[in-house]
Amino acid sequence: MATYILRSLLQMVVVIIAISVIVFVLNYMVADPVSAMLGVDVPPQAHEVYRHQMGFDRPIMIQYLEFAQGAIVGNFGNSFRLPAPALGLVMDRMPATLLLTFTGMGLAILISLPLGILAAYRRHTLIDNICTVIAVAGQAMPIYWLGLILMIIFGVRLKWLPVSGYGTPAHLIMPAFCLGVFTAPVAMRLVRSGMLEVLDMDYIRSARAKGLAEKTVLLRHGLRNTLIPVITLLGLQFGQLLGGAIVTETVFAWPGVAQLAVNSIVNADLPVVQAAVIMLAVIITVVNLVVDIAVGLLDPRIRIG
Repeated sequence: MATYILRSLLQMVVVIIAISVIVFVLNYMVADPVSAMLGVDVPPQAHEVYRHQMGFDRPIMIQYLEFAQGAIVGNFGNSFRLPAPALGLVMDRMPATLLLTFTGMGLAILISLPLGILAAYRRHTLIDNICTVIAVAGQAMPIYWLGLILMIIFGVRLKWLPVSGYGTPAHLIMPAFCLGVFTAPVAMRLVRSGMLEVLDMDYIRSARAKGLAEKTVLLRHGLRNTLIPVITLLGLQFGQLLGGAIVTETVFAWPGVAQLAVNSIVNADLPVVQAAVIMLAVIITVVNLVVDIAVGLLDPRIRIG
């Protein structure tokens, strides 16, 4: 098991290094921070002087090595727009993003597991068809559209929930529901297909023949053997949830890292963009490492392979 964890950690380090290189290169290919900070009215000579002072005229490899040397110890430089370290700005927003993401993931699990089990248990019935329609509708609805509809109904007309902001559980309900609906359909279909395969196994028939309660058969014997692909999928979906949080945070004015990253991209605030992307990448890779370890513990054949 130790070798399995060590190999996963090495893979995580390689992934983070690759992401840092891609982000650094793309930032300096698409954005000119000097023009964004000084504006178009400043003479070109001033641009060149400032670019030299900031070190932007040096070879990109030298710039990246200096950036990587600082990033290893958590120094991403100061924001171009705000008088504060870039990493500090990102970490101030991180709790809001993680709260939204994990709550959305929890709602996705609460939606997908019961519906997937029910659809498999009642296969080819009206209930199964209704669950299929729910899954297709959930996948077809864009997050921003669902968020606007929820805001109009529950925020503007019914006035049950705040339409934007952060700070109370009521502010969390609509954005977390949007992320949950975004993730649940795929997980639900995977649970259904896995349960359909498991419910035809001999050991399920044996459990029923022994007189075990149907709930015990479905949850202890059926769902337990379906969880490995579901856990793997949820680990992969975590990254998509963070991507979906960009839209959700923008729609609901949620003060998270995604909204900060979008604003920083618009303002060409490269240190903040780099810090945000790399820290989100670290979180995603750590979550996937935890998923790999959990799957390895559930099925020893995987880590042996």
